[in-house]
Amino acid sequence: MPDPQTVSTESIKAGLPPGTLVYIGEKKTDEGLIKLVRYNKDEYHEKTARNIEECGKFLKKPGIKWINVYGLHKIEMIARFGKEFELHPILLEDVVNTGQAPKMDDYDSHLFIVLKSLTYIRKSKHLDDEQISLVLGKDFVITFQERKPDTFAQVRKNLKLNRGRLRRMGADYLAYILADYIVDSYFVLLEKLGDEIEILEDGITNVSNSASIKRIQELKKNIMYIRKIVWPMRDVVSKLTRRDSHLIGKDMNVYLGDLYDHVMEVINTVETFRETLASMVEIYMYSISNKTNEIMKVLAIFSTIFMPLTFISSLYGMNFQFMPELSHPLGYFGVLAAMAVVATIMLFYFRERKWI
Repeated sequence: MPDPQTVSTESIKAGLPPGTLVYIGEKKTDEGLIKLVRYNKDEYHEKTARNIEECGKFLKKPGIKWINVYGLHKIEMIARFGKEFELHPILLEDVVNTGQAPKMDDYDSHLFIVLKSLTYIRKSKHLDDEQISLVLGKDFVITFQERKPDTFAQVRKNLKLNRGRLRRMGADYLAYILADYIVDSYFVLLEKLGDEIEILEDGITNVSNSASIKRIQELKKNIMYIRKIVWPMRDVVSKLTRRDSHLIGKDMNVYLGDLYDHVMEVINTVETFRETLASMVEIYMYSISNKTNEIMKVLAIFSTIFMPLTFISSLYGMNFQFMPELSHPLGYFGVLAAMAVVATIMLFYFRERKWI
């Protein structure tokens, strides 16, 4: 989830001209790195770029090109990269601002898409997010990632081994595959969260376990953060489906429609989890209230039983000179017996009324 430091970093941008590059986010890698992939149906080439100029030459080669840039905190590298590829300053500003929600902008010669990759860290029980910016051109895709570990390692492997139809399709299909890969990772994330919710559901009525309600609140925060991401994601895919762009072929409508269905499935699951957690809080509060009522009921019964006993004891505690029972040899035991009879009658009455 976003680091509180991000908020203070954003204040640095206040008053700066639009398009000024200021990295907003947590530094997640020490070095900047650019990976180059070029392919067609017959061949596949992969290498690491030594400099920005090499990327420019690489883009002019035939085939579909995929340029993956790691390390968004390297502002100078991002600025030089944008200049080499003639990317709009506002686009670059959005790339280094990792607090962006998923969105899409059309820059005529290319489309700019912001995506969010989410990973659930089971050990610490929190979400780790990564902003992934994607630029789609006529025959190329550029991705900007925050850290070096490759989110798209499996996509790269599929390309290399020529699995599926990836190598036979255009850059628009590659962009779709990358977006679909991120959306599919949400299902894995939700499955893990679903397992935890199911475990909590089984023990939620145990009001003595105060850790349960704390964990529910943590899960609610995670679910709300996922919700903040997947709802804008729906709008992004919807725009891609409706937009008549020369960068997206008509044959992509089927695939984008399927991606939209996946996003909606994620949204429905998130909403279900959100409602489940809300109901779990209600059940927990009801259990506490019910337990409190049971305790108050027992206390009320004891108080009711002791009321007449207290009256009797206070009656014979009065310091009057003439109280015949006080001088009788069995007076003390008689009063105790009377109090026992009264208590027994009241207990029998309460049981008959099913109050206890």
